[in-house]
Amino acid sequence: MPLDAITVSALTKELSDELVGGKIDKVQQPEKDLLLISLRSKGKNLKLVASAGTGGARLHITKNTLENPTEAPMFCMLMRKHLVGSKILSVTQPNNERMIVLELDTHDELGISSTKKLVCEMIGRSSNVILVGSDGRIIDCMRRAEFAGEGGRSMLPGMIYRLPPKQNKLDFFSASYEQIEEKLKTADYSRPADKVILDSFSGLSPLICRELSYRAGGDCEQLPSYVRALKDTVEAQIFTPCMIMENDVPRDYSFMPIKQYGSESSVKAFDSFSELLDAFYSGRDKREQQRRRSQELKHSVKTARDRMLRKLASQSEELKRTENMDEVRKKAELVTANIYRLKKGDRSLKCQDYYDPECREILIELDPLKTPQQNSAALFKEYNKLKGAKEHLTVLIEQGEKQLDYLNSVLEELERAESEKDIAEIKQELTATGYLKKKKNSKPEKIKKQAPLRFVSDDGFEILVGRSNSQNDELTTKLARRTDYWLHVQKVHGSHVIISCEGLEPSELALQQAASLAVYYSQGRDGGKTAVDYTMVRLVRKPSGAMPGKVIYTDYKTIIAESDEKLMERLRK
Repeated sequence: MPLDAITVSALTKELSDELVGGKIDKVQQPEKDLLLISLRSKGKNLKLVASAGTGGARLHITKNTLENPTEAPMFCMLMRKHLVGSKILSVTQPNNERMIVLELDTHDELGISSTKKLVCEMIGRSSNVILVGSDGRIIDCMRRAEFAGEGGRSMLPGMIYRLPPKQNKLDFFSASYEQIEEKLKTADYSRPADKVILDSFSGLSPLICRELSYRAGGDCEQLPSYVRALKDTVEAQIFTPCMIMENDVPRDYSFMPIKQYGSESSVKAFDSFSELLDAFYSGRDKREQQRRRSQELKHSVKTARDRMLRKLASQSEELKRTENMDEVRKKAELVTANIYRLKKGDRSLKCQDYYDPECREILIELDPLKTPQQNSAALFKEYNKLKGAKEHLTVLIEQGEKQLDYLNSVLEELERAESEKDIAEIKQELTATGYLKKKKNSKPEKIKKQAPLRFVSDDGFEILVGRSNSQNDELTTKLARRTDYWLHVQKVHGSHVIISCEGLEPSELALQQAASLAVYYSQGRDGGKTAVDYTMVRLVRKPSGAMPGKVIYTDYKTIIAESDEKLMERLRK
């Protein structure tokens, strides 16, 4: 949900306490609509996220590490020029709007001091991050708008910055109790109570309006008392940063406990609004970023997979045509056996079928333009052609099915990719296997190899998980010791998992937790209880010419496990 004005007011005070007096050290732009500002304040190193993303606009302190592009965008370079070294003088919320303004004491190249403002507007589709100079003009903004229509605002460098226009509603923050009573008394109650509240007051979100209506039981006469109670809470600044969870998945967040969802949801409280926003958006943004980054690569892999499916379908059809080759061979041998009875010009041969236990007669079509010997040779030639085709197509189909299985495993890896480096390694693997073409005259990408994902079981065993097919190969065939244990889910694509045993027997706990990780990093992640095979590394080998990640293993045992994200996060190092 977008931040509402009450949450913004609570967040503003929280950020003011943390940031005022702080000095900005670094500015980065990991995403097109997101700035990451590193600063030093009150003896602590902090990172501030300023986002203008639609549906995700926000400003808060983060503890997450965000990946940066190899080259900084122009907007980021400009922000560095103006913001690095500046001191934060104040953090305010103008006109109780959904926006936060950082007032900054900055110096130019000549050392001349000036005051600038970094404005973070969090207003739905109009969200923006804007740098305003001491003269009130826009230096630059994250999302430029040449013409915003009637009543809108143009956002371009050099233009005078103007605050968002006020809504034609009663300001919830400044309204008196009498004004609240009067506004609700004259409202149109032919509509639902939450719509009445939403249309009457600015600063309240649809979620809070529904909550007030729910607590009042939809009774319009009770609404004023609940609205007044909310105002008392806001004025006393009694806030509870909380996240609404549904099946352990974040659904919404608010500055107060939400009861309208009943037993279908639970409420998780946080110590600060920054922690709340960080937790809510980090998982969602991570999934969205990976989706965008891997989309092009997925398209290429899906195209190759679909091409292979069409090729296999065509080859299978051709293979079906070879099913009658034994019948052709039989006719060729019967023509040869009865060649003395034939002469050129015969259109058919009616003879006994010696291959039939009852020796019934069979009719064989002949080419009247050919001699008996030529008809026999033609049938043997057709048989040999069908036989060769069957042998060749059987090999091609087997190879094609292996390639199809590999491409499906790559698609599954792209779904699980956790970072841009993971995607870059998969791309490099696809180029090496020939599924992606190298660009002409392009410099080879220097990609630093990543280590496998590392976990430690609760009883101290190190567990390693491969990130890609090529890393699976390296982990199993090169990095793992022969006495280590190897795990993999049954019959579906997934990562190779190694328990580093150092000559010891792995504990039942380590095996169970490693098996859970094998399920989490596999195609069976959402499939509930899943069978996981395990054996010693010395019993796992890679067949000659096999596709990346493909191995065979013997003398294995099976354990049943389930994917557990919380366990994964706890064990990860």
